[in-house]
Amino acid sequence: MDDNKNWIQIKVTCSSADLETVTSVMSMVDNGLMIEDYSDVDRELDGVYGDLIDEAIVTADRNTAYVSVFIPETRSPGETGVFIKQKFQELKLDVTVDLIGVSEEDWADSWKQYYKPIKTGKKLVIVPVWETYEPEEGEITVLMDPGMAFGTGTHETTRLCAAMVEKYTMPGCSVLDVGCGSGILAICASKLGAEKCFACDIDPQAVKVAVENTELNGTPNVKCAVSDLLRQVEKTEGGYDVVVANIVADIIIRLAPDVGDYMADDGVFIVSGIIEERACEVIDALRGAGYVMVDESYENGWYCGACKRG
Repeated sequence: MDDNKNWIQIKVTCSSADLETVTSVMSMVDNGLMIEDYSDVDRELDGVYGDLIDEAIVTADRNTAYVSVFIPETRSPGETGVFIKQKFQELKLDVTVDLIGVSEEDWADSWKQYYKPIKTGKKLVIVPVWETYEPEEGEITVLMDPGMAFGTGTHETTRLCAAMVEKYTMPGCSVLDVGCGSGILAICASKLGAEKCFACDIDPQAVKVAVENTELNGTPNVKCAVSDLLRQVEKTEGGYDVVVANIVADIIIRLAPDVGDYMADDGVFIVSGIIEERACEVIDALRGAGYVMVDESYENGWYCGACKRG
């Protein structure tokens, strides 16, 4: 660890039974994890080794584990914390996420100094609402105030997805964004000419932020709603032309058998939020559900794919 940088510790407290899943999510951020798991420590060792074993280890809760990652301040630890929280919420895991080195009230602001206009794809430019940006000819600007919802365009998964959305969104089409976060992808689709967009998230706070961002961008055709994956999704006649899921590998695998019920016959399903090491699992699940991969992209260890029904 470089001592010349300022580091923020993101620490997740979880049940020992969920440690493997929590570790998988945290490895999406960085592979250098610090894991504290005392479930295998034998209390009887204290009588054998005495003072050689720290009393805190011997008396530690065997049912609780801790996974930490250390993020330099220049990598937007506030947004990373929100990203992690959202992934655990999607997986319905009962965990506590703490940022050590930055206060809770600073989460939404600590990374703003590093968040600048970002171009994704060929035309889209994601612009934070507190920045001034003069678009060049042909550029489409999307204003974002993410608050405590994930989705600014700074993360690789969002950039990859936004580029795919730009590629497959046609004027007059319909778009479904599952796990919408800040609403960024549905708003991008609307500005690219989509006629109807439905954006949903399991987190009511994220949906609130998404609604605010649709108003900020003047995109009233983006409807936002709370939904546990597809359960409360508003179906459209003929199905959605584009379905986007920038979530996690496990959830996309779970979605694969059912998402076709919401898609148009020639619709495209765009998936992201997938670390490169798990891309094959997701692809296998999609193929098993009758899909054919038609497009793929990678960035910094992250995978994004687009598929259609075979």
